[in-house]
Amino acid sequence: RYSTLYPIRATSLQRYLPVTFLEKLMRVPSVCPETNSSNRPPVPQFVNPKKRFGQDAHPLTHPAPRAVECTANPGRSPPASVACDPPQFPPAAQHGRHARVSHPRYSPYYDSRIAVASAANFGIVGNGRLYSLALTAQGVQVEKSFDTNDSLYDLAWSEINENQLIVACGDGSLKLYDLGVDEFPVMNFHEHKRETFSVCWNPVTKDTFVSSSWDGTVKIWSPTRNFSIKTLPIGNCTYSTSFCPSNPALISAVSSDSHLRLFDLRTPSSAKYHLVASIPVHAPPPGMGGVGVGSGATPSELLTHDWNKYNDTVVATAGVDRVIRTFDIRSPNGGPLALMQGHEYAVRKVAWSPHASDVLISASYDMTVRLWNDGGGSAAHGTAAGARVGRQMGIMNRHTEFVTGVDWCLFGVGGWVASVGWDERVLLWDANMLMGHR
Repeated sequence: RYSTLYPIRATSLQRYLPVTFLEKLMRVPSVCPETNSSNRPPVPQFVNPKKRFGQDAHPLTHPAPRAVECTANPGRSPPASVACDPPQFPPAAQHGRHARVSHPRYSPYYDSRIAVASAANFGIVGNGRLYSLALTAQGVQVEKSFDTNDSLYDLAWSEINENQLIVACGDGSLKLYDLGVDEFPVMNFHEHKRETFSVCWNPVTKDTFVSSSWDGTVKIWSPTRNFSIKTLPIGNCTYSTSFCPSNPALISAVSSDSHLRLFDLRTPSSAKYHLVASIPVHAPPPGMGGVGVGSGATPSELLTHDWNKYNDTVVATAGVDRVIRTFDIRSPNGGPLALMQGHEYAVRKVAWSPHASDVLISASYDMTVRLWNDGGGSAAHGTAAGARVGRQMGIMNRHTEFVTGVDWCLFGVGGWVASVGWDERVLLWDANMLMGHR
């Protein structure tokens, strides 16, 4: 599998990553279907989950993410007191490999628990590991970890069990883990034919979750059975999918063809497989010629999107062209509501604040996390010029490699954020420090 998927994973980055980072990425010998097998990187051996981390650590495993407090604010207290000293791990676990931390998720039940998905060798080839981190007065502690055969790209906490979470794997599977059960997943779901790149639990009915894959499909699942309930065809590599935060029947997805798609499960399946809208993100608004507002010469891949938690008709999208856009799904052809520009490379993740209707955060391959105000207002369409311009409220630049994930804490004073990246670190910091006077 690695011999065909490696060039896709690597060369797809070449369009928007700086050469210096690509040189780091290409430390593993390049592979293409025509190359001789002797030029291919060695097939990694699966890390036996029964081997505890720190006991006969396998050289292909990667170090646990190091947690630091990024922006100390004497005037506020974090959900838990976070120490700056990272936990110590055996040197053998760090031998000759490069970890990639894919995504963090704060627990919706506890302000002192974060789950992190990670992968060896930048997610190109090798194993994955899921961490559950506890934020304690003594610092950040790894309370549980699970090894997987392939890279982990995303995760989501269960909405019905505080100790369970689902992970999206590079082999096309999804695995449900329980923190009370050692070593192995309690359920395994495997129908996707390519990498499973995102997963989202239904926040309303709480009894289903949805996944998207590079195989061009979105699948709906129940945690009680290991086969999918429904498959929604996209036809292109689908990087992100999500449930509407207020309507359990609405599912959104963004893909490599630069479209934001909306599915309504209340419609007949015969009607385009529940597809109710397909928004061309880079298309110009009606009445305007040329390329789309704020876009490049041609449409580019969409990598991420998120629903506004206070306005369930507004969705933010971002991707390779570095521009964050917001759309009103009631007006699929109305163009973007707002544009937010400032990132120097592709935007890997956007997330609306759960505490404010006009604030969102973004993580990018330019090694920064940026805080934005989308301009607010109640207008369903952009301005006469096409769209209002959002305001950048601040930059967090403590990461030293690509930033691949970011998440808001639901608790506390409304500003605590976790961000992760290829620098193998989880940074916990207070976004209120960047907001200043709003």
